[in-house]
Amino acid sequence: MIRIIIAEDVRILRDTLAAVLGLEDDFDVVATVERGDDVAGTAARLRADVALLDIELPGIDGLTAAAQVHELLPSCRVLMLTGMARPGYLRRALTAQVAGFLLKHSPPEDLVKAIRKVAAGDRVVDSSLAMRALETMTSPLAERETDVLRMAATGAEPQEIAAALSLSLGTVRNYLTSAVVKLSARNRIDAIRIATDEGWL
Repeated sequence: MIRIIIAEDVRILRDTLAAVLGLEDDFDVVATVERGDDVAGTAARLRADVALLDIELPGIDGLTAAAQVHELLPSCRVLMLTGMARPGYLRRALTAQVAGFLLKHSPPEDLVKAIRKVAAGDRVVDSSLAMRALETMTSPLAERETDVLRMAATGAEPQEIAAALSLSLGTVRNYLTSAVVKLSARNRIDAIRIATDEGWL
């Protein structure tokens, strides 16, 4: 029996997934949660074999939750579901030791097969997403530009970034400007969005 927990913040989707998976003779949906910060503790407490996680969750996102699951219960395999085919998500998921990555519009039978495969120790990645990830170029940002943009993504102001990274305020502003230019972004917020979508932050 494959013990499964489901993390999805949209109730109708969460309940539907639980109902569909519950029809399989070898599946046991032991818990459903709606918040990312409830995932790892629930998986560890119930000794789940597979955690089926949405990427966009309240509390902490699914990728952060996946890393926590791997740390607390390494035997639990994580299968991510997302509605957005972003190559950056896939790269971050693989870094977080995720075993599978499927798009939400995949047919139910594909999800059932994927759960069985990851439970058996295999890795499953949506083929179209894998191709996009392979085709995506590497980051054009220098290491310091990435550091500065990553801090800006948390809401830190240039003065805070300068203090945290031991840089002058002018240098931080220069890095932010060069990041915007290199990413062909409209402004700092757009640069953060582009870099995040591509998995460069």
